[in-house]
Amino acid sequence: MQYRKLGHSGLMVSQFVLGTVPFGGKAGFEKTGNVNADEARRFIDIALDHGVNMIDTADLYSMGGAEEVVGNALGDKRDSVILASKARSPLGDGPNESGASRFHLIKACEASLRRLKTDHIDLYQIHNWDGVTSVEETLRALEDLVKSGKIRYFGTSNYTAWQMMKTLGCASEQHLLKPVSQQIYYTPESREAEFELLPMSIDQQIGTLIWGPLGEGLLTGAVSRNGKAPQSTRQGSGWPEPYVHDMEHAYNVIEVLEQVGKEINASIAQVCLAWLAARPGVSALIVGNRSETHLRENLSAFELTLSDEQRQRIEQVSRPAPRYPYWHRFTSGMDRIDPAEQPFLDEYRQTLDERKDQAQK
Repeated sequence: MQYRKLGHSGLMVSQFVLGTVPFGGKAGFEKTGNVNADEARRFIDIALDHGVNMIDTADLYSMGGAEEVVGNALGDKRDSVILASKARSPLGDGPNESGASRFHLIKACEASLRRLKTDHIDLYQIHNWDGVTSVEETLRALEDLVKSGKIRYFGTSNYTAWQMMKTLGCASEQHLLKPVSQQIYYTPESREAEFELLPMSIDQQIGTLIWGPLGEGLLTGAVSRNGKAPQSTRQGSGWPEPYVHDMEHAYNVIEVLEQVGKEINASIAQVCLAWLAARPGVSALIVGNRSETHLRENLSAFELTLSDEQRQRIEQVSRPAPRYPYWHRFTSGMDRIDPAEQPFLDEYRQTLDERKDQAQK
């Protein structure tokens, strides 16, 4: 297992993070799995044996049920892991049962600590942007939680790049602690994060944790052009994510992942994880597992080495169309390209070059 520094912090995290969406299995989350404490304890032991040092959960998952399972499963291994959780999501009907206000965050953190059976959370993440609460109020609440010892670091999840920059700007202006990480959705089928979020993270030294790297079950081999996903899978159970704009594109990506897998005797899921782990700006992949078999299979992905040709083939079939102002960088012949954008722009440039060649024929 390889380890990477999380953003501008000194925290080293494993490339594989044990996800817990399938833990608890209630309040709608049973569609993702129903891992109980005994199974979770086994998962944690296997993950630790493979060098995994981080577990990610949230108060939203099974409406607190996932945190309870983690708390019951960890036992004396609590100090062996970096424990991450999240807050901000609605957990009740009251007007203050949601958001990133001081009132809600401190209350939510204390509730998570009880469920997790610990006195601190190593990485506490704002699960989504709160468009009502001021950024300063959120940051001051998080800094107070750090000073009180209830959390060690904090980060964000599902922010846009401008929302993260607003947060970083407020922290700098008010001399407050800054978030060390962002948690975002990013897969070979869905590469929107490359336009703003990943360049921002590289430029600002923000760690990037990828949730749903297997497309919420879309890129596991359960979904194909020729048949429906089994009901026993997340995509066959009616789980609402991910949003797929172009299913034809998704099928094309899945088929190339499958082709590469056959070449190296690996599954679609393993090829997908191996490709993502090597992408620019990615710190770690958060992988949820329904079973021990899935867990072992997914852990093995981090031992794979894809050839340059295989990586390029996956990149080419999954490449998004260049968007403004990125295509304008090429058509106007701009120099002085920002290093944070360079690795992505080099790939998008190929699309414009190919179109130009076709037009000239």
